[in-house]
Amino acid sequence: MEPDSSHKPSLLERISHWLMREPEDREQLIELLHGAYENSLMDADALAMIEGVLQVSEMRVGEIMIPRAQMDVIDINDAPEVFIPHVIETAHSRFPVIDKDRDDIIGILLAKDLLRHYAEDDSDIRGMLRPAVFIPESKRLNVLLKEFRSNRNHIAIVVNEYGGVAGIVTIEDVLEQIVGDIEDEYDFDETEDNIIRELDGVFRVKASTEIADFNQTLGAQFSDEEFDTIGGLVVSRFGHLPKRGESVRFAGFSFSVLRADSRRLYAVRVTRLPQHEDAQLPLV
Repeated sequence: MEPDSSHKPSLLERISHWLMREPEDREQLIELLHGAYENSLMDADALAMIEGVLQVSEMRVGEIMIPRAQMDVIDINDAPEVFIPHVIETAHSRFPVIDKDRDDIIGILLAKDLLRHYAEDDSDIRGMLRPAVFIPESKRLNVLLKEFRSNRNHIAIVVNEYGGVAGIVTIEDVLEQIVGDIEDEYDFDETEDNIIRELDGVFRVKASTEIADFNQTLGAQFSDEEFDTIGGLVVSRFGHLPKRGESVRFAGFSFSVLRADSRRLYAVRVTRLPQHEDAQLPLV
């Protein structure tokens, strides 16, 4: 009896066919997954998530943490009336609390706990603090994610080999490695320069670009006394952590946010303004 030529293999049969080729290492597994994607056995979302899971198993905390200099913290010595506007502006749910020094983190304050400050006239901010969890930069992300899930903690303080605070990491930072953007058109390849010319007078710039390098490439005259990177300078001009699509003009340039998340600015598009447009814009 001749086989029915009209029979079309089911999705399960097609996936099984691809998985019959047992991969011998991680590279072959990724190649197999990409082959399945190219043959429409899975969509781009599924492929990106699987690759994200594989990546998380090899990455370490130091690779994704929010650096110490970019941490939004609360000083326990400040009155609530001083730091609450900062809490509202940054819109984070958790804040490391320091005692004057960023190396002296005494606990974590949940923004929702501040409601007690308004409900109870004699509420003690120090008494609201949750214990801070300290982890080394070398901890693997998959181990950290398991710990986050088991102890219901969503933020950890990252310390370097000398015991100093190196940054912070949240469960959202880890999950973004798995379910983040599949392929952002504004992402930089690791081998790409920090500043990429797109058009005449238009540049794509990493937020981590040092101001001195930015000045040299674009002929700007920004001071680096207060901020080291162009990202720090731009965020200061917004007055808040901007979202994708927001823009600001100053000192002869327009800065438009290409990529940012709830805690960090990653990339901006910089456009040099015509002289008649920036005549009244001051230098920083």
